[in-house]
Amino acid sequence: MSATAATTESTPYQSAYAARRAEIDALAAREWGVVVDGTSRPAADGRTFGTVDPATDRPLAQVADGGAADVDAAVRAGERGFEVWRRYSPQGRAAAVRELAAALREHGEELALLDALDGGSPIASMRGDARWAADHLEMFADWALLLTGRTYPATGRGLHYSRIEPYGVVGRIIPFNHPLFFAAGKLGAPLMAGNAVVVKPPPQAPLSAIRMAEIAAGVLPDGLVTVVPGAGPETGAAISAHPGIPRIAFIGSERTGRAIQRASADAAVKHVTLELGGKNAMVVLDDADLAAAAAGAVSGMNFTASQGESCGSNSRLVVHRSVADDLVARVVELVRAIRVGVPIAEDTQMGALVSREHLDRVRSYVDAGLAEGAVPVTGGDRPAHLPHGAFLEPTVFTGVTPGMRIAQEEIFGPVLSVITVDDDDEALRVANDVRYGLTASVWTENLRRAQRFADGFEAGYVWVNDSARHFPGLPFGGWKASGVGQEESLEELLGFTRTKVVNVRTDREA
Repeated sequence: MSATAATTESTPYQSAYAARRAEIDALAAREWGVVVDGTSRPAADGRTFGTVDPATDRPLAQVADGGAADVDAAVRAGERGFEVWRRYSPQGRAAAVRELAAALREHGEELALLDALDGGSPIASMRGDARWAADHLEMFADWALLLTGRTYPATGRGLHYSRIEPYGVVGRIIPFNHPLFFAAGKLGAPLMAGNAVVVKPPPQAPLSAIRMAEIAAGVLPDGLVTVVPGAGPETGAAISAHPGIPRIAFIGSERTGRAIQRASADAAVKHVTLELGGKNAMVVLDDADLAAAAAGAVSGMNFTASQGESCGSNSRLVVHRSVADDLVARVVELVRAIRVGVPIAEDTQMGALVSREHLDRVRSYVDAGLAEGAVPVTGGDRPAHLPHGAFLEPTVFTGVTPGMRIAQEEIFGPVLSVITVDDDDEALRVANDVRYGLTASVWTENLRRAQRFADGFEAGYVWVNDSARHFPGLPFGGWKASGVGQEESLEELLGFTRTKVVNVRTDREA
């Protein structure tokens, strides 16, 4: 055993891993492949890549490195599955999707362990993700009979109507921060619309998506859900360029979203939706309930759900100067109470970042904040009790000005920037002065002030005296560089359909 391995088997690592050693060894020993027709198989060219447990820096599993040939095989399987699935009644689809939701609940512990091990988030949060994925599937199943067309009085005697039809095979390319939820929960809309789905999971955390596809094979028609993992950009590029995939949905970075748009446009005319990054503002006015606002700032940063690795995190705390010291003191107290630990430990509230590479990226922003004169009031370093793995303390900077990198660029990690302002005009101007527009929130006891900010925010999802929470059926999506399209809603379901208009002539010419 190497020195590093020996060290990571000591406390606190040992106590967390010992109880689940057999499960971890088993997943390391099994084949993690491309899942087509419900069977995990090697990549067409035999390539593999390794995944790493970010809490220990130790190898976790070998995964098939899918390429263009594997994407093509997935599309062909999807076309076969689609021909079966499109003949299901809406109620039949709903029943099958509900059965898949039930299967996810049954396998929730297994799937949560996979996400905690290769994604780094606390296992308690990942259990919640498994439930959240099942909830989403059931929500879309509830809307089975809402895919209706219309009739039009275009002529006096003719029949003119529209109908909604699926695309066929669609692609979903998902990020690493909620691997199972994005792989499974995001099946609801395309499946209920009648499509087959090719899923490309994140290379950092592909295991739960692969296992989910195997579970789905016991419920859904062969070929309907396929998973093609890949270590680099080739797999996503193949999905973007494939002529048999006319509809693509992507969640991730702005840079990758633009690359998908370019590749799709070069290949064909495709329907592409993007849920991209955020540099979200939480505005606290001078009449706010500061205890509630402090709790909202910490929960809204998603420190304890995903280590701040969330496009929806309110990573800019924009606060009136007169209450800033009080608010920051409350925030710091709450942040210092967060238990950072090994992701598979039951008492862990905040786990590891997804990889060493991502940790280095986030720490470069901490360094940039220091270089530009921001003041770290808590965090910014590795937790002393966790000498190995991709861990970083939850970090709060004060003295941040709007032009600093940490105030403009998406860090995608546990770094909160506090910006002070003198009045409402400045607060709204600062909130909107970024390229992104995903979420925003305002905290105030004055309805008129709240409405002014709700009207003025350049963002797609807004809270008043709340943060972070998503509500069933409400459209989630961003403005500006935060994306195109809406999810988690009826709009998402309709977004996986296309409209056909039919004109029937009923009269006869003399």
